[in-house]
Amino acid sequence: MLDEGPYASVSEMAAAEQIERRYLGTLLRLTLLAPDLFEAVVDGRHLQELTLPRLLEPLPTGWIEQRRTLGGRTSHQATGDRA
Repeated sequence: MLDEGPYASVSEMAAAEQIERRYLGTLLRLTLLAPDLFEAVVDGRHLQELTLPRLLEPLPTGWIEQRRTLGGRTSHQATGDRA
């Protein structure tokens, strides 16, 4: 909605959607979640400790660091590679 949509900023989107700007900014950080972690959450294959409040805490932007922080495995580990 920000890239191609009707909103020019997070503040504008928050106002239009009647969401507090800070909360919306926190939610938008979830778009930076590693794809495999995102899919695990959506598919219900995530660790029980991986709750929404935990995901809303500050996370590293690097996917490998996210996996380490959240207790997940790297894609190499998931496929059996040791690289």
